[in-house]
Amino acid sequence: MAAVKIGVLGGTFDPPHLGHLVLAEQARSQLGLERVLWVPAGEPWRKTYQAITPAEQRAVMTGVAIVDNEAFELCRLEIERSGPSYSFETLEQLRARHPDDELVFIIGKDALDDLPDWRRPDRLLELATLAVASRAGDEARELPAGVDAHVAWIEMPRIDISATDLRRRAAAGLSLRYLVPPAAEAYIRDHGLYRR
Repeated sequence: MAAVKIGVLGGTFDPPHLGHLVLAEQARSQLGLERVLWVPAGEPWRKTYQAITPAEQRAVMTGVAIVDNEAFELCRLEIERSGPSYSFETLEQLRARHPDDELVFIIGKDALDDLPDWRRPDRLLELATLAVASRAGDEARELPAGVDAHVAWIEMPRIDISATDLRRRAAAGLSLRYLVPPAAEAYIRDHGLYRR
């Protein structure tokens, strides 16, 4: 089988929203990705001191959010792996499963700026190209030393949707319509997620 480019989009997805969907689709179409693996974090290591929805519920929400795009696939590696979720470990597992394919790790500019604080960013750069979303109005593309050779820029419209704000809206009983996919909105409503 010929080698392909596989996108990897990790996140807490609490909840998955339209900004995530647009990011994944823009990366897929602009970089010629065969598919995009959505990887909900099992135990987000940078969120150990905040309440998050159980991993299984976030995985189900993510699955229903992406079901209508045949190029999107739910990947449960981090949920099935015990301990904190580190991206470099996920990429190592994916490299073992797809030794001949090119892995493309999809992130926003804010995550790129934060990359030096991640666990083993050097290993992450060995395993994957970074697909970084650039939006109109972003500051100049200043990259951490040595990272520029590993970055592919993708253009996407500015979509200011915050998962924190979505959780607040849900807790207040406000509508999430047009902010999250309808199936994810139904799941949130039916399971009473984010209600205080």
